[in-house]
Amino acid sequence: MKPMCEKVLPSDNCSWRFVKYSIPNIDFNWHYHPEYEVCLTLNSQGIRYVGDNIAAYSQADLVIVGPNLPHTWHSKENLDVSKQIVYVAQIPLKWIHNVIDVNIELTALTKMLELSHRGIEFSHKSAVTAITFFEKMQDAPPLSRYVLLIQLLELMCQDKHTKLLSSSQYNYGSKEGSETDKLDKVIKYIQQHYTNQIYADDLAVLAHMSTNHFHRFFKKRTERTLTEFINQLKIGQACKLLISSNSPISVISDQCGFNNISNFNRRFLKMKGHTPSQFRNSIKAPSID
Repeated sequence: MKPMCEKVLPSDNCSWRFVKYSIPNIDFNWHYHPEYEVCLTLNSQGIRYVGDNIAAYSQADLVIVGPNLPHTWHSKENLDVSKQIVYVAQIPLKWIHNVIDVNIELTALTKMLELSHRGIEFSHKSAVTAITFFEKMQDAPPLSRYVLLIQLLELMCQDKHTKLLSSSQYNYGSKEGSETDKLDKVIKYIQQHYTNQIYADDLAVLAHMSTNHFHRFFKKRTERTLTEFINQLKIGQACKLLISSNSPISVISDQCGFNNISNFNRRFLKMKGHTPSQFRNSIKAPSID
């Protein structure tokens, strides 16, 4: 699926954009833009897509996405019909770099901004702390909002428990157009059919390649084999269902396209480090520490 280029306009009397969404759910909107984006998602659980990374998210989710890195969050309505909250700060690249250039104190942000080209997930503790900054931004005048933004970025760059999301090889902006279209077409097909048996031969035909060429092409672009990528997608969807439903684990296994519960448990444990039941129990009472 080809991402849409989003046009970002700064907030009134500001050099950057702040927005708060209060919505029933987050629609899948695969897009990119030339600005840095800090996104805090609250009271929402679903799947987060950043570059070639697909992962479940829940609770307070704080992420920074670098310029031109395709991304989206996707969730369904909450069972209690409560609103999902999304805070977004979109920061023009040239503006923040110029600010750093003339304020030596801000050079501490440079490394984080460089790494954001792969997307960065921050710790739960930082995400919870960030709530206060975003809440204050909503009614703050432009100068106060600017100060809060710098404080937020300082909090993020001091986090020692971050996680890089997209692979180092994924760089949407530098790909040759036809190869980008081929990969987007293949990934779209996988996303639509991952619960069924998918054959490399069929995907190779879709991408107009030999099967051997396709395997090399896919591994180079995603840093994963086809099987690894499909299993990641399946486990990501399983995490979403474990979070958002009370369905038995055996039912979720079937819904995510696993041929048996043993295979599901084995692959889930290998990818997440714990079993599906342990994962479900761990999210019921998250700790800030």
